[in-house]
Amino acid sequence: MKILPRSAFGQTVLLIGFLLLINQVVSYVSIALYILQPNFQQINELLAKQVRVVFIDVKDAELSPAMAEAFQRETGIGVYREKDAMRLGLANAVYVEFRSAQMSELLDGPAEVRISRGDEYLFWIRPPQAPSLWVKIPLSGIEESNFSPLIFFLVILGVLSVAGGWLFVRNLNRPLKALQHAAEDVGKGEFPEPLEEQGTTEIMAVTQAFNHMSKGIKQLEDDRNLLMAGISHDLRTPLTRIRLSAEMMSEQDEFLKDGIEGDIDDMNAIIDQFIDYIRHDSKDKPEISDLNVLVDDVVHAETPTDREVNYSAGEVKPLPLRYVAMKRVIANLIQNAIRYTEGKIHVATGIENKRYAYITVSDEGAGIPESEIDRLFQPFTQGDKARGTEGSGLGLAIIKRIVDTHGGKVILANRKQGGLEAKVLLPLQ
Repeated sequence: MKILPRSAFGQTVLLIGFLLLINQVVSYVSIALYILQPNFQQINELLAKQVRVVFIDVKDAELSPAMAEAFQRETGIGVYREKDAMRLGLANAVYVEFRSAQMSELLDGPAEVRISRGDEYLFWIRPPQAPSLWVKIPLSGIEESNFSPLIFFLVILGVLSVAGGWLFVRNLNRPLKALQHAAEDVGKGEFPEPLEEQGTTEIMAVTQAFNHMSKGIKQLEDDRNLLMAGISHDLRTPLTRIRLSAEMMSEQDEFLKDGIEGDIDDMNAIIDQFIDYIRHDSKDKPEISDLNVLVDDVVHAETPTDREVNYSAGEVKPLPLRYVAMKRVIANLIQNAIRYTEGKIHVATGIENKRYAYITVSDEGAGIPESEIDRLFQPFTQGDKARGTEGSGLGLAIIKRIVDTHGGKVILANRKQGGLEAKVLLPLQ
């Protein structure tokens, strides 16, 4: 299981989040070291100076009542015995350990600091000069730390960072996505309009190279189709003359006439296969169709009177199909099974793994050696030993090409009970 994302969007968001986290940690440490800590230190030094001023004339831990009263009247700083201090708010004050430690260092002796909050902050200090007394020092302008704005700021900053990363990656991936779809179309034999050259300079260069490649492939495809059409026309004309000449042969040459006509039919069939392989119904657009109806039509059309083809229809929802091309796929599979076997032929449809609709055509023949299965999908390849030598060897190549345009796959496998099974998988989406 991979934890790190593989997409450009996920990696960008992760990078932004990681850098944002480092930035916040560094900011927090910097604020703590260079702002909060010096601020606390200054407050403590101020408090310590106030305490020293209060006890400037202390003798034998006795405070001058007159000076204490005058000092409190002018500054608000009071000195109380513990009983009076408890009554005035010391009981509700909170002991602060780190301030007590700092105050002890500043006053050169054990000191205790407590803080209470009302209309203003009150610092209660037990000084080492008079451990039985408490000094109350009010400070204004100090507010309790509220982290809600900071948290809100961090959330907003994170959302804006992720949104900015998403927009950046989206604009970066948009031409790549278009390039991916166009490449898939070219792989299926379709040639889209030239892509708009947009994005970074590198992506624009890739898009320009792809448009040039697509144009070249389309030109090659058009030239090949034109060449095949010309060859087909030039071959069919002498074949027609040969057929007419064969019809004029005498009855004594009937056996020769039949052979010639059979050869002509084979040559016409081979030419048709060449054209089918080149064309592969690229102009046949996908339409939502019922696979069971299509297979049933082909089974009835291709079943000869002297053979038995069993069809088992499963529950398959309508899916996008190139109707004419898919009829050719099923027809070729059934024809192969009829041509190379003598037993029953079984055709079935259904759903596999909730992702694919399948069509299976199985026979009871001799099967194919496992080492030959992959090779049979190559053009002009025949299973000579197991399946005969008729035809041009383009049947399975045509089937594979058509199924590839549907985003599916063809699987050939020998059955355990004997014979060969051809399975066509078509994606439901």
